[in-house]
Amino acid sequence: MGAEVKIWNPVEIAEQARKDYASQIHASHLTIDPSLSFPHMQPLIIKLCKDIFNSWSNLDDSCFQVEKISGGITNLLLKVSVKQENCIDDTITIRLYGPNTEYIIDRHRELQAVKYLSAAGFGAKWLGIFGNGMVQSFIDAHTLTPSDIRESKIAAKIAMELKRFHHVEIPGSKEPQLWNDIWKFFEKASVLEFDDSEMQKTYETISFTEIRDGIVQLKGLSDHLNSPVIFSHNDLLSGNMMINDEDKLYFIDYEYASYNYRGFDIANHFAEYAGFECDYNLYPNKNEQYHFFRHYIQPDRPHEVSEKDLETLYVETNTYVLASHLLWALWGLIQAKMSPIDFDYLSYFFLRYNEYKRQKEKCLSLAQSYLSGFKNE
Repeated sequence: MGAEVKIWNPVEIAEQARKDYASQIHASHLTIDPSLSFPHMQPLIIKLCKDIFNSWSNLDDSCFQVEKISGGITNLLLKVSVKQENCIDDTITIRLYGPNTEYIIDRHRELQAVKYLSAAGFGAKWLGIFGNGMVQSFIDAHTLTPSDIRESKIAAKIAMELKRFHHVEIPGSKEPQLWNDIWKFFEKASVLEFDDSEMQKTYETISFTEIRDGIVQLKGLSDHLNSPVIFSHNDLLSGNMMINDEDKLYFIDYEYASYNYRGFDIANHFAEYAGFECDYNLYPNKNEQYHFFRHYIQPDRPHEVSEKDLETLYVETNTYVLASHLLWALWGLIQAKMSPIDFDYLSYFFLRYNEYKRQKEKCLSLAQSYLSGFKNE
């Protein structure tokens, strides 16, 4: 198997990072093929660690312990423990990007986010970069589940941390990326050809004219809501949040992070209450949403939030949830063609798109009646 293609020049990026925020980022030109079996990958991971960190270069391979933390839908997460004189000296995380993921993820945009979010104290600390991935500090915490994020106490904690996240300033364009990303996915998703004849037949049942018209209509209406543009995570599912024994919450994985609409980021999080099975009976009801909004708007005095502010956020969120369904439905189609991961992405498209169609009339009516109330004032 050939080595994975480099996504960037790691040495140049490490040098730039030192200038940007005076942090020592280590670099290696090595790449690791993510399709290798774990036993074949382990010695290469050890070689990478020795190449990135000079202080480890002369250690025996037996000093390194490599474990797989998780295989996400777009990358592989590995934990490396370094043992010297029978005691664990250091632990790091290696994030190895999946093949073809740069087709849908802007890795340079992600890197810009990691750099500044890490400096602002979010997630893991950025330590190093290599040809097709990055090295970060290890977070000793457990990943949340869809049932965790629905718990009242945890929901309030997420809301407060999200408010803090939305205040991070990232240099560069502040233009919201939602519609750029949706149209980019639409263009790629609408011209696919599948080798599998059954998949192709299913794909041909999709009306891209209907999807295009839906995007145009939704953008036209949501633009009138004037949802604030903030730096947004854009993928706040349970698997991208961790909590430790001291109850400290971490947001991780900034693959899709960008400037975006406040309503979209919150709606996208609420849609993830349903998990990958897309059980939308779990989507939060109005009371649960208001609980979240109160802790987001005024973390110190949640019960003093005005009814007007709650209603504004409720309308924003329940309009932009349609955009969340469209974005990830289109993403699912592209992944069905591009991803080697064993996941039924084509079915995922229909689960998200059918939910969009089910909720469309109700959500658009909510926004229209809210906006007409403004006109009548």
